[in-house]
Amino acid sequence: MRLDDSAIADRAVAVRSGTLLAALGVLAFSFTFPATVWALKGFEPWTATGLRSVLAALVAGTCLRVFRVPLPRRDQWRGLAVVALGCVLAFPILTTLALQTSSTAHSAVVIGLLPMATAVISSRLTGHRPSRRFWLAAAVGASAVVVFTVGQSGGGLSTADLFLFGALVLCAFGYAEGGRLAREMAGWHVIAWALVLALPFTAGFAVFGLATEPLHVTGEGIVGLLYVALISQFGGFFAWYRGMAEIGVARASQLQLAQPLLTLVWAVLLLGEHLPAAAPVTALIVVACIVVTQRSRS
Repeated sequence: MRLDDSAIADRAVAVRSGTLLAALGVLAFSFTFPATVWALKGFEPWTATGLRSVLAALVAGTCLRVFRVPLPRRDQWRGLAVVALGCVLAFPILTTLALQTSSTAHSAVVIGLLPMATAVISSRLTGHRPSRRFWLAAAVGASAVVVFTVGQSGGGLSTADLFLFGALVLCAFGYAEGGRLAREMAGWHVIAWALVLALPFTAGFAVFGLATEPLHVTGEGIVGLLYVALISQFGGFFAWYRGMAEIGVARASQLQLAQPLLTLVWAVLLLGEHLPAAAPVTALIVVACIVVTQRSRS
C-alpha cells in the first residue's frame, strides 16, 4: 500500500471512530433533561445544579490526580474558562431553572438549535468554512427540529424560553472551545479541568441552594442527580470531545440534531409525556440531514 493510501485509510478509521464517539456522547446527553426532571423531584434548582457539578468536579479531580495529568499550559486556561462558563455553569443552571416550568419536549428546542450554534461559533473562532451543502443540510435539520419543538409548545416566548436561549448560546461557545482544546489534550482532560476551575462557583451554588431551598429527597431525585453529575457533566464528555477532535467541531455538532428526538423518546418512556404525532416525520428529516452533513466535505 502506498503512503498516500495508508494515510487515507488511517483517516477513514479516525472518522469512523470519531463519529462513533460523538454519537455515544449524544446518546449520553439525550438522557440529561429527563434525569434533570428526576433530580428536581428531590432537589431544588440551585441545590441540584451545585451538587451535580461539585460531585463531578470531585470525580474529575481524583482522576486528574490518579493519572498524574500535568497542568494545562498558560495559553489553554482561557479556553478552559469558556468551557467552564458554558458547559459547567450556564447550561446546567439555566436549563434546570427552565425545566421547573417547561416540559422536557419544549426544552429540547435548546438541543435542536445547539448544533447549528456550535458550528457557526466554531467557524467564526477558527476561520474554517464548511461547504454550502453542509450548511444547507444543517439549516434544514435545525429548522425541522425548531418547527417541531416550538410548534408543539404553541410558539410562545416565556421566561423559560429566555433561560433556554441563554443556555444555548453559552453552551455553544463551550462546545466550540472544548472541541478545539481536545485537539491539544485528551478530551476528558478538557472537561475535568473545566470542572475543577469552576469548583469555587459550583460549590457556591450548592451552599446557596442548601441554605435557602427545601430538601425533599426521593429515590428518583438521587438517581437523577447521580446521572447528571457522573454522566451528563463528566462521563459523556469523554466520548463527545474526543469525537469532536477527530471529525471536527462542525461535523460532530450535527450528530446532535438527533438528540432532541432521543430526549423525546426518553421523556415518553421515563416520564410518561405524550409523544407528538409529528415526531417520526421529524426524525426521518433529521436523520437524512445528518447523513448529508457526514458525507459533505468540511
